[in-house]
Amino acid sequence: MQLGLGLCIVIAVALAIIAAVVSHLVTVSNLKKNAESKIGNAETRAREIIDDAVKSAETTKKEALLEVKEESIRTKNELEKETKERRAELQRYEKRVLDKEEAVDKRSDAMERREAKFTAKEEQLRQREAKVEEMSQKRVQELERISGLTSEQAKEYLLKTVEDDVKHDTAKMIRELESQAKEEADKKAKEYVVNAIQRCAADHVAETTISVVQLPSDEMKGRIIGREGRNIRTLETLTGVELIIDDTPEAVVLSGFDPIRREVARIALERLIVDGRIHPARIEEMVEKAQKEVDTMIREEGEAAALEVGVPGIHPELIKLLGRMKFRTSYGQNALKHSIEVAQLSGLLAAEIGLDVRVAKRAGLLHDIGKSIDHDVEGSHIQIGVDLCRKYKESATVINAVEAHHGDVEPQSLIACVVQAADTISAARPGARRETIETYTNRLKQLEDIANQFKGVEKSFAIQAGREIRVMVVPEQVSDDDMVLLARDIAKQIEFELEYPGQIKVNVIRESRATDYAK
Repeated sequence: MQLGLGLCIVIAVALAIIAAVVSHLVTVSNLKKNAESKIGNAETRAREIIDDAVKSAETTKKEALLEVKEESIRTKNELEKETKERRAELQRYEKRVLDKEEAVDKRSDAMERREAKFTAKEEQLRQREAKVEEMSQKRVQELERISGLTSEQAKEYLLKTVEDDVKHDTAKMIRELESQAKEEADKKAKEYVVNAIQRCAADHVAETTISVVQLPSDEMKGRIIGREGRNIRTLETLTGVELIIDDTPEAVVLSGFDPIRREVARIALERLIVDGRIHPARIEEMVEKAQKEVDTMIREEGEAAALEVGVPGIHPELIKLLGRMKFRTSYGQNALKHSIEVAQLSGLLAAEIGLDVRVAKRAGLLHDIGKSIDHDVEGSHIQIGVDLCRKYKESATVINAVEAHHGDVEPQSLIACVVQAADTISAARPGARRETIETYTNRLKQLEDIANQFKGVEKSFAIQAGREIRVMVVPEQVSDDDMVLLARDIAKQIEFELEYPGQIKVNVIRESRATDYAK
């Protein structure tokens, strides 16, 4: 029973296996058939796609060929059109060139005809010129025969006539210009100068070149001289001043080249006289004290001058040099007072014309600063003053004013011109300076000599203390027009040769006289 059951199971398992195998085989067969069917469909689809692609490519190729043909045809048409246009343009240019050539040919023919005409006219003109030259020579000969003058003489006469006319016109123009300039400038200039002078009061000249020390009695002279002259020698050696002890009652004269040394000697001698003890040691002590006192006085005078004028900020060394000018004179005029006066006048004139008053005053105060040491340093006081101003850092305007105040260089600013005018006013005003009789007479003689050297001058007279020169001319040699030019030339020559304060008037006088006798 069990054997039959096992056999049944085995058979069942075998049948199941067989069924499974058969089922698998059937499934594989079906899959194969499906695959083959799909492959066949794919191949068919591929063939259709390829056929469509071939057809599409052929169509695209045909379209591209058509587009290329159309583009080539269009390009060909454009080229043909452009060629036709250029050909037409070339034809137009060719026609224009032909027209121009034709016009040039016509002009060339016309030019040849005109040239032939000009040649003929030139020949005619040459013949006429020869005839005119011949007639001109005949006319000149006839004029020379009639007038009795050669052509050179006639030319000289004509030039002289023209020269006289030009001289007359020049003199007339000079008169007119001078008249206009005087009318326009005199009124303002006089107003400015008069106002400045009226507002600036100054002392008259009172200084001398020597110092006089008064003595209590003539017995003091012997004590000053000392035993065998030792006292006077000591004083002269220490101060560098000469003591003149003569018959002048109760007075000793101090004479020296340097005014500062003379002032030191005066103070020392006065103190010795008051003290009464006069011997070499005491003299040395008093001279040293007097020197210190003078140094202090110099500084104080410089500061007072700057304060009086109102010019702050001047270098201390320049202040000392200003103080030294208290002991310096020029033509009897005190240099420090002159500088203060010039500074004040410069400030007043600068205010009148709208310039910087402080700079004008500063330049006026320092314009003669070189005179403070011109006894010790070589060179003119102008160059010394310029060097000092540059050394102590003064402005370029002040330096130029110092350099130009005597006209040695051209002024570069109106302030320099103002200082120049103020310096002239201060030196030329009445009572400002004094001259020796020799200097005065020499200047008058030089004025007359300058005027007498001009052609046509008969005689000249320097009058009004040399402020005017009157020139008498020969009327036959100098005309009325020549007088104007002669006065101008004399004035220029005086400016060139002489140095003088103020101005000199040149007055030319021409007098014509007719004399006859009744019988």
